[in-house]
Amino acid sequence: MRFWKLLHAPGVRSAEGGVQARRATWLELFFDLIFVAAVAQVGRPLHSEYSFAALLRYGFLFFLIWWAWLGHTLYSTRFDTDDLIQRVLTLLQMFAVAVMAANAGEALDSRSAAGFGAAYAGMRIILVLQYLRARSIEKSKRLTTHHAVGFGLAAGLWIVAAFLSAPLRFWVWGAAVLLDIGTTALSGRHEKDLPPHPEHLPERFGLFTIILMGESLVAIMRGIESQEYWSGPAASAALSGMVLVFVFWWWYFDGAHAAKERHLRTAKEFRRFRVWSYGHFPLYLGIATLGIGVEHIVGLSQGAYLHRGEAWLITVSAVVVMASLATIAATSEQARSSRRLRAFLAPHGLLAAAVLLLGALSHWLPPYAYVIVLAIVSAIQVGISLTERRGYVPAFES
Repeated sequence: MRFWKLLHAPGVRSAEGGVQARRATWLELFFDLIFVAAVAQVGRPLHSEYSFAALLRYGFLFFLIWWAWLGHTLYSTRFDTDDLIQRVLTLLQMFAVAVMAANAGEALDSRSAAGFGAAYAGMRIILVLQYLRARSIEKSKRLTTHHAVGFGLAAGLWIVAAFLSAPLRFWVWGAAVLLDIGTTALSGRHEKDLPPHPEHLPERFGLFTIILMGESLVAIMRGIESQEYWSGPAASAALSGMVLVFVFWWWYFDGAHAAKERHLRTAKEFRRFRVWSYGHFPLYLGIATLGIGVEHIVGLSQGAYLHRGEAWLITVSAVVVMASLATIAATSEQARSSRRLRAFLAPHGLLAAAVLLLGALSHWLPPYAYVIVLAIVSAIQVGISLTERRGYVPAFES
């Protein structure tokens, strides 16, 4: 094959009406794997200090990694050509993510954290180059210019912050994050003619979810490995933890219809799409944090109890996952109409509220029983979701 045949001009791959079936490429799967590996690296300090204070740091870095992934994914679902230039730019982005992960082990006021921000800026600059390349498409000029300018300005702030010391660095980071989020949030008026691919984008989210759930299973395995002797409570916690992850998988794909096609034709559907996409961040953060919490429980010595802060963090993480899944389910094309939204969410809200009682029972309930109760409640919610499917009507008919 001649070299020039490896180069293709960007084209629109997501416009409704003439949209073609599309699946995730092998490069995109590799790209997702790198990101989840980065999430695991960022979460290492949380394994040793499982607390709300450590979660604040972890959540901030986790958000930046996920936001970088989302930016690339939204671009590729519209314009990806999988040609030589796109592959090289994707490789450079993967390298930037690796640098981010390598600089994620210390406090946010450290020099390494400044390197994390600079690497994030590098990835956004590459994304700007991709949008400038796609600007050659006539119908995409407003959308691509909007993203290139917004992300470019934000990247400049991230680079400036890398040379500043705390607390000034944090203020510049905050401005950069707001600009980054604002660029995406305010792009709605340019998206009507270029909606995300209805099949490809949910598949990418689904694949990322599966890989992240796999990281939670790895955390449970680490807890098993830490046990010198196989005790009954440890075995119960490990088995229940794996059941819990399995239930979340079932709920996500079958109960919540989270990876089903999402056709965007009306303003209402675009609003639901934003709730669906942004609702994945608390879902992912909750899954990752809960997996580490189950690892702690599995690794406890026989007769030991969780500290109250650890128990509350596990409980809140579970509630966040349950609330996120219920919210994502409410946005699906198979969900009930908005007139019945309260009835749709009510049983999930009641069960999530019941889970909050676990935090108050932390000095009485054995740690392994925490996981068993969470698995049972989540299984009930899956059953409710599957039962509700009988009453579903397409969202565009509501």
